[in-house]
Amino acid sequence: MDERIEDDEGDITGTLTNTTPHRKTQSYSNQVGIPPMQKKRNTVRKYSLDEGGVNKNIDRFYDSSDEELYPFGSVGGFASGRIGSVGSADERPEYLSQFLEEQSSDSSEELRRTSLPEFIGSGGGNGIFRVPLRAGIHPSRPVSLELRPHPLRETQVGGFLRTIACTETQLWAGQESGMRFWNFSDIYAPGYGVGRVRRGDEDTAPFYESAPTVPTVCLVVDAANRLIWTGHKDGKVRSWKMDQPLDGNSFREGLAWHAHRGPVLSMVISFHGDIWTGGEGGVIKIWPWESIEKSLSLTVEERHMAALLVERSYIDLKSQVTINGVCSISSSDVKYLLSDNVKAKVWSAGQLSFALWDARTRELLKVFNVDGQIENRVDLSSSLDSSVEDEVKIKFASTSKKEKPQGSFSFLQRSRNALMGAADAVRRAAAKGAFGEEKKAEALILTIDGMIWTGCSNGLIVQWDGSGNRLQDFQHHSSSVQCFCTFGARIWVGYVSGTVQVLNLEGKLLGGWVAHSSPVIKMAVGAGYVFTLANHGGIRGWSIKSSSPLDNVLRSELASKELQYKKLENVKILTGTWNVGQGRASPDSLISWLGSAATTVGIVVVGLQEVEMGAGFLAMSAAKETVGLEGSSIGQWWLDTIGRTLDEGSTFERVGSRQLAGLLIAVWARKSLRPYVGDVDAAAVPCGFGRAIGNKGAVGLRMRVYDRIMCFVNCHFAAHLDAVNRRNADFDHVYRTMMFNRPNAAAAAVSSATQLLRGTNFGGANSEDGRPDLSEADMVVFLGDFNYRLHGISYDEARDFVSQRCFDWLRERDQLRAEMKSGKVFQGMREGIIRFPPTYKFERHQAGLGGYDSSEKKRIPAWCDRILYRDNRSASVSECSLECPIVSSICQYEACMDVTDSDHKPVRCIFGVEIARVDESIKRQEFGEIMGSNETIRSMLEELYDVPETIVSTNNIILQNQDTSILRITNKCTKDKAMFEIVCEGQATVKEDGQASDHRPRGSLGFPRWLEVTPAAGIIKPGQISEVSVHHEEFHTLEEFVDSVPQNWWCEDTRDKELILVVNVRGSCTTDRRSHRIRVRHCISSKTLRIESRLSDSRKFQGNVLHRADFRHLSNSSDMADDLRYLHSP
Repeated sequence: MDERIEDDEGDITGTLTNTTPHRKTQSYSNQVGIPPMQKKRNTVRKYSLDEGGVNKNIDRFYDSSDEELYPFGSVGGFASGRIGSVGSADERPEYLSQFLEEQSSDSSEELRRTSLPEFIGSGGGNGIFRVPLRAGIHPSRPVSLELRPHPLRETQVGGFLRTIACTETQLWAGQESGMRFWNFSDIYAPGYGVGRVRRGDEDTAPFYESAPTVPTVCLVVDAANRLIWTGHKDGKVRSWKMDQPLDGNSFREGLAWHAHRGPVLSMVISFHGDIWTGGEGGVIKIWPWESIEKSLSLTVEERHMAALLVERSYIDLKSQVTINGVCSISSSDVKYLLSDNVKAKVWSAGQLSFALWDARTRELLKVFNVDGQIENRVDLSSSLDSSVEDEVKIKFASTSKKEKPQGSFSFLQRSRNALMGAADAVRRAAAKGAFGEEKKAEALILTIDGMIWTGCSNGLIVQWDGSGNRLQDFQHHSSSVQCFCTFGARIWVGYVSGTVQVLNLEGKLLGGWVAHSSPVIKMAVGAGYVFTLANHGGIRGWSIKSSSPLDNVLRSELASKELQYKKLENVKILTGTWNVGQGRASPDSLISWLGSAATTVGIVVVGLQEVEMGAGFLAMSAAKETVGLEGSSIGQWWLDTIGRTLDEGSTFERVGSRQLAGLLIAVWARKSLRPYVGDVDAAAVPCGFGRAIGNKGAVGLRMRVYDRIMCFVNCHFAAHLDAVNRRNADFDHVYRTMMFNRPNAAAAAVSSATQLLRGTNFGGANSEDGRPDLSEADMVVFLGDFNYRLHGISYDEARDFVSQRCFDWLRERDQLRAEMKSGKVFQGMREGIIRFPPTYKFERHQAGLGGYDSSEKKRIPAWCDRILYRDNRSASVSECSLECPIVSSICQYEACMDVTDSDHKPVRCIFGVEIARVDESIKRQEFGEIMGSNETIRSMLEELYDVPETIVSTNNIILQNQDTSILRITNKCTKDKAMFEIVCEGQATVKEDGQASDHRPRGSLGFPRWLEVTPAAGIIKPGQISEVSVHHEEFHTLEEFVDSVPQNWWCEDTRDKELILVVNVRGSCTTDRRSHRIRVRHCISSKTLRIESRLSDSRKFQGNVLHRADFRHLSNSSDMADDLRYLHSP
């Protein structure tokens, strides 16, 4: 973690001022303050017309510390004085807490004293206009450990996390720039903070990072050799030692070799310890453990030789099952590999087909599709491509065979017919191939009972037996399954919607909740938690007992610590709107409008209308939108010119922009505030000419600011005095249909169902009731040329009232005010009381109020250009807190009447915004303290260490050629199931003196090929016995592969072998385990078996297997190994 950024904290406190910003003398301003005794902003409710109040039915309740509050996972930062927690509860004395609360109160009070009175529209407490509800702790889901809080997307460019896996003591993550890992001993530790670690990881628990590599695609854990194996985008397989030196330097890879021409898409370690990798085009390669073991034994200086040794040892399964050019398996990408360690098989899968392989012989056993139907050849992609090509050829051929008509028109017509025919062929071929589109496999998992579970893109979960027979399916959620995780008798399912569900082994739904605001792309179990990785890069840990009474206790305890992790922030936001009438502004005009007011704010939002118009431009803009393009040269001129006015690059940075035809919106953030602003998403909604053309409509930007979501929407509604209903309809259409996504973003590389834009609400997380995106924001600001006019008044009367500054009477004629009062538009939104002249319509370049339209039309002056907002306040909550995380007030609301570059005057509004957020680093500390000190929680967690009492029938097995022995495991517990798993701890060769050399493990505790253990895992019911077959398989042929070409030698291995089997037993949901070691010795049949005893208290074993009467209690101690020393063979 060498990368560092400058700590700008000192500059942040200087971006706010307690004084009212300077205004030009020619501006008509609303700088009217509330008297000091008015301490609550809701005292201005005399301007509110929403007498009905806010609906208090809490049917949507979200954790305010969490991006789920926003269906699209945006949260963010800001620029001003920071007031918040210091240290944990034990570190903060009571007087300091009181001091911080007083400071927060003083800051909030200052904003209130300088705020302006507001008018509030009716209807804000109902339906989609209801304020989203927030809370410090989510009341309806388990409490999570925020290992890595949701990072800002902009900080993750080139470093997004893609996959995770757990060892006994660590959590490893593969990312686009290499690897990182967390030690479980550090998961409750505070983060490093701003400026001490790369952006995005300020609140992340301490971790260690590798030297940069190409993007990591997949990874597997090799517990036997304490290695992590990773597959990468460059086609390489790399190894990483679990025991890395923690000296502060980036750790580096170990053995690495080039495995595929394209990326390594999937990887697994088989039952026998070989590494299987899947790539593009259906390629599956096996890397035998024997060659990997040899390479690992070489020195660093011999690394090149080691890589070459492995590279030449591969076995290409696709070439082996290709006969006469016909391949028995699909040519689609091998995205998933699964090792069935219960039946010693390997599953490979594309999205529409599966192949089943024998892990020992590497033979293809079965090929079948997602419906379970056996297929001789599953090459759908190739067949579809060929059918399309053939049909296209037919279309073109049929056209070319016709007699050639004469003339250019005939040529164009003929070309058109050919293209249309080809397009029709493609469409029909695509329709033929779409039969399995909604059933595409997206995830696979093996459970302890030997069942295989697959998740589909339509949310279907399918159960298979170990032979590839489809048993049953379940539908618990409508969005695509993205990943599985299993522990004991539970299956965890992660969906593209961000939802996590917990099932039992019968497929019954035990619980579910929204875990993240974006797809859950990977899960892993470790340290008593199920860790979920979201597509945005956040990692959360959920207790493996969730949902359970433990969640309620933890939720209550953590909520009581809210004062410790709550932080309050303040920021000023300058918003400006201007209908520029297809003109360009002078530098002085921009300084008057924005430059003079931007000196004291942290964020600047600019909305322009009519940047460029004309039928040709509008048509071209609509065409560009259909292919994902936007913007124009004039729009870019405005961005550059405003950027220079704001001193972009030195003082401000542009964080986002969006243009739709003549509509343009852009946001700049002060550089000291930039680390807290991000996840910028854009949206556009056309409202003109059949809701398709952007001459009218809206563009919006959404962003996270200090972990809260803010939306800014620039609108241009229907014109003309009598088009009130059309304007209302335009707003309603914009509010309901505006959907944000990342502008100009490439699709996220996670899976086919997740080929969506990063930062987008994949599948509508948290929006199952159909609430629009804008409904889920903490603050929404509408600005623009709304085109509402003054009604019931003549041109001359309006001019007279303006000249006399009688704005109160004019406001009574305002169409927008009347419509808001009746709850027909901008429901529940707020606007500062207008005390500046109408901003439309003026003669260009004519100063003063005498510049109103004097043409023949004499358009009545009107307040067309407006700025309105909504924050988190409701009838029940108005003070800034985690329940009401954003509270805003208006510091300025004015028009720049001295600007004459357009027929509209620019308008600006400055908001003072209070933001309450969660310090995730401190909250994680409090979480850890509760987990370690709360007696109720500790007693509940003791169940995780309750392993059923179990006995096995022997601690010795002696096999001769093709012998079979039965190992019996008995569950003596009368109420709990026992889960067992058998692994091979290592194999050794028996010397002539009867002693075995050091036992060497194979990959991932795999078994040697001469031994079959069936089943190697399973469930034992209370009081029941499970029988395990331990069989010697004749395997005297040593077969080596060089460049996938088999090289065979018949070698009779006359040496005796010995290995250690370990039976690990857990409860149905326990993290602890008990282990028993069994020594298995293979003696060549031509030799005489001899059992000797060299100690006076020797013990003799009759036969090659102990009788059932010789049961031993299961133990996790190593004393069994001492008993086995008495067993010898020459």
